[in-house]
Amino acid sequence: MNAPQPKTPAETYEQYFVPAMFLPWATILLRHAAPRPGERVLDVACGTGIVARQAAPLVGTGGQVVALDMNPAMLGVGRAQRAPSGAAIDWREGSALTLPFADGTFDVALCQHGLQFFPDRAASVREMRRVLASGGRAVAIVLQALARHPVFEALMKSVARQLSLPVAEVMTPFALDDAGELRGLFAAAGFGRVDVVPESTTVRFPDPERFVPLAVASSAAAVPAFAQLEAPARAALLEAVRREVEPTLRNYRDAGHVSFPMYAYVAVAIR
Repeated sequence: MNAPQPKTPAETYEQYFVPAMFLPWATILLRHAAPRPGERVLDVACGTGIVARQAAPLVGTGGQVVALDMNPAMLGVGRAQRAPSGAAIDWREGSALTLPFADGTFDVALCQHGLQFFPDRAASVREMRRVLASGGRAVAIVLQALARHPVFEALMKSVARQLSLPVAEVMTPFALDDAGELRGLFAAAGFGRVDVVPESTTVRFPDPERFVPLAVASSAAAVPAFAQLEAPARAALLEAVRREVEPTLRNYRDAGHVSFPMYAYVAVAIR
């Protein structure tokens, strides 16, 4: 029996992007965070909650896991997934810039590929520190430079050309690619120790024909010029991008998949 096709962007995120990309990164993030049984964990900008779902068994039934996102559709899809073992997940709608929790509520604050999107990164990092107990740790992962990711570089340059925009306006997922800047955010927020570690993983997307339109729609969703396109114009843009990116994508296709390495920095900060 074929799996049901996603109907919304949040369902597409969970069904297509989470297994291929965000689960491997979540595994790396949690390896650095090392949540222990009984600890209280906050997943900031959780999306559909893959980090929270992976953390729940690690802290066990004596621990706590809160998954926070400002997008109710993402939270709804997260709630609909099969509950993991361990801690029950508390799904909360809220902003990373004003976390709705008291000081010292958590032992671990996690943020997977969210920090680069926040309109006030410094405020979000200060908030993570505020809600951590003394000795608690914040662990965030962000992508390294766009130039290290040829597939996404080809995609984003093509989208920028089609929209007559600078590449900088469409490359937000790669906008926090400087290890020194990342370290500085946590140091300036008052964390006592901050380590930034390079990491990599190989992502593997099924259905290569779906990769370009889904990746473009996901990456460009926050770009007003893309979001405002009517359906026919958007379809024409996606087809033009597909044609332009195909020569690059061909180098990474195999037996029904698109597979390529990705690179990130993990910041580990101790309160």
